[in-house]
Amino acid sequence: MLRVNGMTVSERKKKILAAVVDEYIRTAEPVGSRFIAEKAGLGCSSATIRNELAELVNMGYLEQPHTSAGRVPTPAGYRMYVNELMEKQKLSLEETEEINSRLNVKLRQLDETISDVSRLASQITDYPALALTTRAPALIKRFDIIYVDANTFIIVVMLSDSTVKNKLVHLPVSVTEQMMKKLSVLFNANFVGISEEQITPLLISSTERAADDTMGITSVIASFAIEVLSEAFRPTAFVAGENRLLNQPEYRDPDKAHRLMSYLSGGNHILPDEELASLADNGVQVLIGPENVAEELKDSSVVIATYDAGDNTKGLIGVVGPTRMDYSAVAAKLSALAAGLSRRLGTGDAPPEGMHNKLIIGRRKPPKKDE
Repeated sequence: MLRVNGMTVSERKKKILAAVVDEYIRTAEPVGSRFIAEKAGLGCSSATIRNELAELVNMGYLEQPHTSAGRVPTPAGYRMYVNELMEKQKLSLEETEEINSRLNVKLRQLDETISDVSRLASQITDYPALALTTRAPALIKRFDIIYVDANTFIIVVMLSDSTVKNKLVHLPVSVTEQMMKKLSVLFNANFVGISEEQITPLLISSTERAADDTMGITSVIASFAIEVLSEAFRPTAFVAGENRLLNQPEYRDPDKAHRLMSYLSGGNHILPDEELASLADNGVQVLIGPENVAEELKDSSVVIATYDAGDNTKGLIGVVGPTRMDYSAVAAKLSALAAGLSRRLGTGDAPPEGMHNKLIIGRRKPPKKDE
């Protein structure tokens, strides 16, 4: 049995908590003791159930919005539910075939774009969805510094993933074509194949001296190189279905809905960049309410699945919704979608059956069980 604040979380309390969460997910209305007595099949009196509900409130798993109302789960209650009480759903054969069929159509018609993956995830879950990929950091493979006229030149940078970036630079001073050629040689000798962090002030100043550059042109080129390397590492997120939030009772408040929709539409990630760089393999991660880092997500929950996109590339599919979301159904659907994407985009087969149903719990650790 669990003990929280000196109180025991008995099996009966767990059954009551599970019944409250299941009914609240279904109705979005506070759940009363009468419903528990009629539907939970616990074989105990209404008075006993009311006492158990009161203890679950004191333990922080439930709360009572109004004195005359029933109970609703807290983030801690949802966490207990996801960790221990939720029955993991398995999709029916028809549901799995539908996801795979729609996935095949999307990839064939729309050239396997990640933006279409986010739209598909939103359609099958009925929540706003986000999809992105994270690649191994690209390095600069080649520089071309092209002289245009005395006050203009173009920086062309080719990355190791064959991406090409360029920038037109206008100068308030005059430069020679010979200077551009010298800088091109120096940058190809010293700035190729290194990371953003290795482009140091010392390297820039030594290159300036070697080029006899007294006008700061070296710094301009180096700054562009740093910018290109930074963008090459940062994943681009594609969000779809933000307006689906309006279907949920929790977002009937226009201000609340607008804040979250604006956050999602603004290209913000649902995980910090440092966590995106090390996505967990073959699992579904659930972040409930306050477990999310972004303030805009503190009243919402996020469910994330990862997939293998091949070429040292990992992908993420996530949905955002109320803490009342049906975690089991959403996790099962994202798992199926991630497995399908891994088969189609990755270098090998999808993970074995059941692998994607593993739940990677959020930042808060579940309460310890008594020895």
